Amino acid sequence: MLPLHVAQHIGPEIVESAKARLIAAAHRAGDRRPMPMWCPWPLPTGWTVTGVGWVGDERSGVRATAVACSGPGPVEHGPADCVIIAEEPGVGLGTRFAGIPGTDPGPFFDGDIATTTAHAKVRAAGWPTPLWMAKSPEDRCAYVGEAMGVWLYVVTWPAAAGYLLEEELDLHDLADDVPTHLVYGAPSPYLHGKA
Repeated sequence: MLPLHVAQHIGPEIVESAKARLIAAAHRAGDRRPMPMWCPWPLPTGWTVTGVGWVGDERSGVRATAVACSGPGPVEHGPADCVIIAEEPGVGLGTRFAGIPGTDPGPFFDGDIATTTAHAKVRAAGWPTPLWMAKSPEDRCAYVGEAMGVWLYVVTWPAAAGYLLEEELDLHDLADDVPTHLVYGAPSPYLHGKA
């Protein structure tokens, strides 16, 4: 498996550095677009960006990205966390955070996506994007779909934080530009492997 790189701190300079890394990796690979780095924008009320990470190395380029956010739970009182992953098929970062084995979420969808209505929707770079719930451990909620030709995972802790998707989130690609008004918080324990 390719290495996961997680910035130890978070702030505008860290996000700009990650953006530059994505653009450089796409340029080296001759790709037209860098791997997306999805972030809710505008952020839900009270939420902050709490981390960024990427999977890859100098040879393979960036094959997956993750952005973590934290804020007040939409249903339960207390904190909630969310990690949004974009990845090429076969990487396994999304399934890792979703708590399901392997690299393919297909066997874990809650129903047949060909015949089941999407469980949630987001707008990814302005495009309506359906998401289906994946069977995951009880401590989290995982939704999976496809945006810009790669898997899109939205994983929340606790599971009730999945209600965050009841309101259609707008996902902005930080590889395009970083909003100057992003608010940053303490590093995510989920992204940093401490939860």
